[in-house]
Amino acid sequence: MLIRFRWHYQDEHVKYAGRGTVRIAPPDSLRFDFAGPLNLGSGAAVIIGDSVAWAEPEKNFRSLVPAVPMLWAAFTVVRPPADGATVFGAELPDSLSHKRRVVWRFAQVEDTLDYVVTDSAGRESLLEAEWRRRGKTLARSRAKFDSLQHSAGARIDFPEGPARFELFVGMVDTAAVIPPDIWRNRH
Repeated sequence: MLIRFRWHYQDEHVKYAGRGTVRIAPPDSLRFDFAGPLNLGSGAAVIIGDSVAWAEPEKNFRSLVPAVPMLWAAFTVVRPPADGATVFGAELPDSLSHKRRVVWRFAQVEDTLDYVVTDSAGRESLLEAEWRRRGKTLARSRAKFDSLQHSAGARIDFPEGPARFELFVGMVDTAAVIPPDIWRNRH
């Protein structure tokens, strides 16, 4: 799948905006390309699972995307739990609002990831995620689904910074052919 998007990043010191492309090859590979206005501040990264295989320039990528699980959630993907994680889940139907919520918690010794999918019976559906380390919230994500259940846009908040990364999806191509060399470094 190939997704083109516009993005905004803001923290207490800077504001950036630009455009980007993400390529997702299930079940666990993601290529993230980004560029600021006039191609200033461009970069790319490949993520395999929850690990960054490479990022160029790494500092730019890490400042824009400090939480890999939240990046996956922004594109409406819930990654499987880490080995050894305790998994909890529930489905919570609401007959009055016609919404259905599915909740997952992946708990490890230091990290906890919570996901809530709200399906609104044909209206706006959401994937919300929260990442905590030792009880402290590191990041929250809220992604909207389009009518085909692809990402339509997302917001990731980093309370400690404070910082916010938003993306607005312009195009999703589910039949995109991804050439094998795209997974290698840009150089």
